[in-house]
Amino acid sequence: MHDLVSALGGKTFEGFAKIREIGPLGMISLRCDLRQKPLAAALKKLGLSVPAARRIVQKGGRSVGWMSPDELLVILPYADVGSTLETLRNALAVIHFLAEDVSDARAVFRIEGEKAEQILSKLCPVDLAGLEPGELRRTRAAQVAVAFWVEDGGYTLVSFRSVASYVMGLLTHSATKGSEI
Repeated sequence: MHDLVSALGGKTFEGFAKIREIGPLGMISLRCDLRQKPLAAALKKLGLSVPAARRIVQKGGRSVGWMSPDELLVILPYADVGSTLETLRNALAVIHFLAEDVSDARAVFRIEGEKAEQILSKLCPVDLAGLEPGELRRTRAAQVAVAFWVEDGGYTLVSFRSVASYVMGLLTHSATKGSEI
């Protein structure tokens, strides 16, 4: 692993909601049968548990989100990716699995403020009024794949790093003062 800077250098925008790129964050894509006992044991070693469908479990600066019936996304400090991968690979060696560092392929944004929900309402085909704390949604922002969840009075949004500038443009345009819903 090398020293990675965030995709956009921590770019921020202050409109009717605050948009900021955060990171870099460590991310591990973990694919396997989510019902396997070794998976639960491996995540327990990290202080986490297997999330239910469309949920994210967060504890102590680490998270694990349900991405599909056979995929989880482990989110942790960037510096911890190597040791966490080793822990996962050792614990899961008895089952069929894939665990890969995808940190460098992702960009992460925070959307905060009293009207933060409006930003995603303009971009995503999701009923945000029904989004519960701890619920993770995979969807599109305009035509770009994203995942997001409610956290600390705002939203955390993950996209591919290759489209980070585009996503930041979407978010800032949608947060421009005077464009509130």
